[in-house]
Amino acid sequence: MRLENTGLIDRSERRSFTFDGNSYSGFKGDTLASTLLANNVHLVGRSFKYHRPRGLMSDGTQDPNGLVELHQGDQITPNLRLTGQELVNGLDIRSQNHWGSLEWDVLELNDLVSPFLSAGFYYKTFMWPKAFWEKVYEPIIRRAAGLGRLSMENNSDRYDKAFAFCDVLVIGSGPAGIMAALTAAKAGAQVILAEEDFIFGGRLNSETFEVDGKPGHIWTQDQIAKLADMDNVRLMKRTTVTGAYDGGTYGAVERVSHHVQDAGDAPLETFWRIAAKGCVYAAGAMERPIAFQNNDRPGVMMASAVRGYLNRYGVAAGKRVALFGNNDDAFRSAQDLAAAGVHIVAYVDSRADAEITGEFPIYKGAHVTNVKGRKRVEGVTVSGAGDIMADCLGVSGGYNPTVHLPCHMNGRPQWNEQIAAFIPVPNMVPGMEVAGAAGGTFSTHGCLKSGVFRAKEVLKSLGLEGRAPAIPKADASPTQIRPLWMVPGKGRAWLDFQNDVTVKDVKLAAQENFKSVEHMKRYTTQGMAPDQGKNSNVNALAVLADATGRGIPETGTTTFRPPYTPVAIAAMGAYSQGHGFAPQRFTTSDELSRKINAPMIEAGLWYRPSYFPKDGETHWRQSCDREVNMVRSAVGIADVSTLGKIDIQGPDAGKFLDFLYINTFSTLKPGKVRYGIMLREDGHVMDDGTTACIAENHYVMTTTTAAAGQVMRHLEFVSQCLGPDLDVQFISVTEAWAQFAVAGPKSKDLLSQVLDAAPDLPFMGCGDVAIGGVKARLFRISFSGEHAYELAVPARYGESLFKDLLAKAEAMDGGAYGMEALNVMRIEKGFLTHSDIHGRVTVGDVGMGMMMSKKKDFIGKTAAMRPGLLEDREELVGLKPVGAVKELNAGAFFFDPEAEPIRENQQGYTTSVGFSPELGMIGLGFLKNGRERYGEQLKLVDHLRHVTTQVEICHPVFLDPEGSKARD
Repeated sequence: MRLENTGLIDRSERRSFTFDGNSYSGFKGDTLASTLLANNVHLVGRSFKYHRPRGLMSDGTQDPNGLVELHQGDQITPNLRLTGQELVNGLDIRSQNHWGSLEWDVLELNDLVSPFLSAGFYYKTFMWPKAFWEKVYEPIIRRAAGLGRLSMENNSDRYDKAFAFCDVLVIGSGPAGIMAALTAAKAGAQVILAEEDFIFGGRLNSETFEVDGKPGHIWTQDQIAKLADMDNVRLMKRTTVTGAYDGGTYGAVERVSHHVQDAGDAPLETFWRIAAKGCVYAAGAMERPIAFQNNDRPGVMMASAVRGYLNRYGVAAGKRVALFGNNDDAFRSAQDLAAAGVHIVAYVDSRADAEITGEFPIYKGAHVTNVKGRKRVEGVTVSGAGDIMADCLGVSGGYNPTVHLPCHMNGRPQWNEQIAAFIPVPNMVPGMEVAGAAGGTFSTHGCLKSGVFRAKEVLKSLGLEGRAPAIPKADASPTQIRPLWMVPGKGRAWLDFQNDVTVKDVKLAAQENFKSVEHMKRYTTQGMAPDQGKNSNVNALAVLADATGRGIPETGTTTFRPPYTPVAIAAMGAYSQGHGFAPQRFTTSDELSRKINAPMIEAGLWYRPSYFPKDGETHWRQSCDREVNMVRSAVGIADVSTLGKIDIQGPDAGKFLDFLYINTFSTLKPGKVRYGIMLREDGHVMDDGTTACIAENHYVMTTTTAAAGQVMRHLEFVSQCLGPDLDVQFISVTEAWAQFAVAGPKSKDLLSQVLDAAPDLPFMGCGDVAIGGVKARLFRISFSGEHAYELAVPARYGESLFKDLLAKAEAMDGGAYGMEALNVMRIEKGFLTHSDIHGRVTVGDVGMGMMMSKKKDFIGKTAAMRPGLLEDREELVGLKPVGAVKELNAGAFFFDPEAEPIRENQQGYTTSVGFSPELGMIGLGFLKNGRERYGEQLKLVDHLRHVTTQVEICHPVFLDPEGSKARD
């Protein structure tokens, strides 16, 4: 219920939303959680496994229960946290994880059969009968699995990504974070202060104590105003730092427009990559529960959350509130509630010697042993006092410092007996200092002092000094706690409220020898829900420690991994929807190719023309056949700029190439080009291409379009890891050069009209040329089998050169040709692309084993000699149809003519097919011992397209096997 004259909300601006079709109103500054509590709505969801009723437990992002769906038009955002979403007019919120209504969930029947659904039951239950898995078990499990739904419509939300750089990143804006930011800022450091909440101040906004004689939230506003006036400070609220990574890099998500009714063009979220020289981590601590019978009922909350909803939002979580704790902080909640006029029916402290007094019933040395009610707390059972009527129970089992980010680089926290919690240890993340409650300092004065000290430590490491601000006066009372993890008794006591893990489940895991904390986690699913066990993990570790006879430090923790809170995949992949899914790369001839109606196809990340249709051509085959004949009889122009080009220079460039390729390149003379093949370390073919020697110790490597990035990464790896002593430098120049193939009998005549002086290059020669005074490079190489060249110019001249080449070619009965014609001609010649060298083939498979040098070492040499890679292999062959059916398809399988077309009988497969105007349908493929089977007839079966073709196996080179055309 809402109380008057308390809270930080703006009561002048009322806002409303709907939850499961019912309208509720609140005020500016409310969250959805506080608004529902103010309207006496306590049932907000269902647990995952047993579908037990669930209510709000916390007032922060660690809440395990308040997960809902946000409906906006045809979009559904699942697992929205009620405690993190600001109240915005018009939101359509719906509960999730139930079959039927939230009030009457059919799957609550699971709770009735819970004895049969204990931890690990699925490992034992779904084994028999075997036929039931696919027909019964799997459909039911898939129907029940998951939390929330997706609309299955395209995500229309906008997301952004950004980068930020600073000297000091301060994570958290509580008392420690604010003092750290002030200290660093006054020393002249560039500071970013990141706060996941929509107001700065952390727990100071939820408490009544003072700082420097002012209410905590007022003091916060004053300090934030000072920081806002500093040019070297960036304040980032609504920003959750989600992960710590190498090199001082942090991931963060900023909720840009979740709180705006009409966001316009603003993104929903921005994913930040923050590079910080140093960091002060001041993310506070999270209160943990105590396990006892029925401690999961709606209305059972963290004591600090009851206090937070009261002091920040002016909301009482109940009219008759009971509290149960084992530490001094829990008593603050009772004091604040009583001061606000809320009826305290019982304060239960497990410590018999607790020094507390109050004008409400206090039970020392007692425990809450049970909760009455199902969809709402109706009463509590207190040891020694019996049943007490209550509609809310605040529980405090102590605080766990938020150790998550410091552990993201595989560090392990240390157990602290004084506060009965894990705390970070120094240098878990290089450059990070942990301050305040996150480091185990729980008094307000201690947090303020810690923030200054830790900031000075970071500044010292950066070589910065400055006058630290004075430490404000604040409460310095130490925290007293006596650990209590669970209350013995009958019934189920709950640990993980989202995944329905009980004390009994953890003990069962230990009984079945899942004693490792990581094994227990997976056996019980403890800590595997969306909250990642923020409330429950330490309690579960304590129960496991007790069950195995170990201490908590020896039991250890599970592994902390980013992200700290769930992050939308769309946020991490901003700009990656639609056309942004992959970069689009366009050649310099792209615009002109589209103008003459060439349909574009993707080749790697590039767009290349498929064919160039002429008037009267109604089918792509007509265009393709014409272009093939045109190149064979006259001259054709093709843009080959997409091929990877890597410029390699240095005294050891030749040695470097020798180590990369299976054949020798250090003997290549300037003005010459050589074909080469490189292997992966496992001995399989990675890529092939040509490398030209431009001058002494200067080479230009050409890769296939598809493997350009892979080869560049490979070169970087080899240079840095395998050959760090080699004096060689290289850089990708793919985008720097526009390169065009000029192929056909008239290619030399065409070039004589274009070049200032056309050199008489031999086959596999290269040299510098000029076009109208512009320096260019000419290579005498051929991928068509014809007399051909490749002409390269700086990319800014590419479009003009293409226009000129095209006009001159058309005047010679030639023209442009596209990928379809290029593919046909290379199949006619048996040339390879990544359709054929697809990652599973060796040099021997493609018939080029003789290229492997015996005089030098190279990457993959030893692995290529392994048994199994040398004999009884599928080898490259050509194929052509000889029966009535002429259709060939890539991906079809070879079978003996009489064999049943099943996997066990397959002899190989096809990789490339095309229609040759001269030869008809032809193709390439890999056949077991194929080179010994030329002339043999086999059955080719395409199971996908239901096509069976009789084919004859032949040599993979169909035209001009001597290569006389290319060499003439």
